[in-house]
Amino acid sequence: MQEKAKNSAKELIVFYNVENLFSPDPKPTHKLDPTSSGLRNWDERKYQNKLHKIANVFRLIEEREGILPMLIGLAEVNSQENLNDLVELEPFNHQYGIVHYDSLDERGVDTALLYDKRKISILDAEAISFVFEKHHENPDNLDTTRDVLHCRLNYFSKEIINVFVAHLPSKRERDINKPKRAFILNSINEKIVKIVQESRESVIVCGDFNENPVEENIIKLLYDENMNKILRNEFETLFQNKNYSTFHYKDGLLFDQIMLSEDFFKPESAIKFQQAVVFNSEKISNWDKKFHGRPFRTYAGTRYLGGYSDHYPVYVVLKTDINN
Repeated sequence: MQEKAKNSAKELIVFYNVENLFSPDPKPTHKLDPTSSGLRNWDERKYQNKLHKIANVFRLIEEREGILPMLIGLAEVNSQENLNDLVELEPFNHQYGIVHYDSLDERGVDTALLYDKRKISILDAEAISFVFEKHHENPDNLDTTRDVLHCRLNYFSKEIINVFVAHLPSKRERDINKPKRAFILNSINEKIVKIVQESRESVIVCGDFNENPVEENIIKLLYDENMNKILRNEFETLFQNKNYSTFHYKDGLLFDQIMLSEDFFKPESAIKFQQAVVFNSEKISNWDKKFHGRPFRTYAGTRYLGGYSDHYPVYVVLKTDINN
């Protein structure tokens, strides 16, 4: 029998890009052979350190907020095995379920959702895949990316919530991926509009969008075709106040965001938005004064640092009136 969760006046929803969570690489037969992870000397010791570092992030969040998240969206996870290993550790202690699908991503990294089994039951889940042509002259030359994970879930059997977990194509080479991100976000938007208008169910969209909250693609996601607002993004204010979740050279970025449907902001709602947070604790930040205020990452190029991730986690605090 599952342990009953204690009723709480608040809940947390976290998103975390964990930076290349891969199982240890088999020892290559030749030192120049490519590895599955793409990482240098990625062995069992480094893998275990990575798992315990990620678990420790959630212990720290629990210390600050007094509660563990009911939902955790993840990016850059390689396999179900990695997630199984993670939820065995404290503070998860096997109390979290996993939703994960292997995607066609070229680097082999996926999105995933962890959920507190004492509070959440999964009604349905799907991986929404996107494949793009690299060159119109050669349609067989395809460009694959991470799936968008869509889960429809029940909170204490009283509230249905749709959760989308995304990790959009990166900014590179003069941002040639911007149209791909626009296409993916438009596809998600169409699904959200249908849910909000027809089913009238709650929606949460979280992810690493590789765009800041003030950029065009993100802003368009928040509205339907008639420019009615369907989502709110409280991370826009954090970005304007220079709260960043990751960095590129000297630029502070807030690519990691969580957006909520309008019902989370209505006074009569059973679950209400309270606060948006970038969890930039000093305990998971770089110790080097040169990189003060930046995440303590696992690798810097090919150099192993032994840190947590090149992203800070982000979360929203919700107030709930729903009793177990």
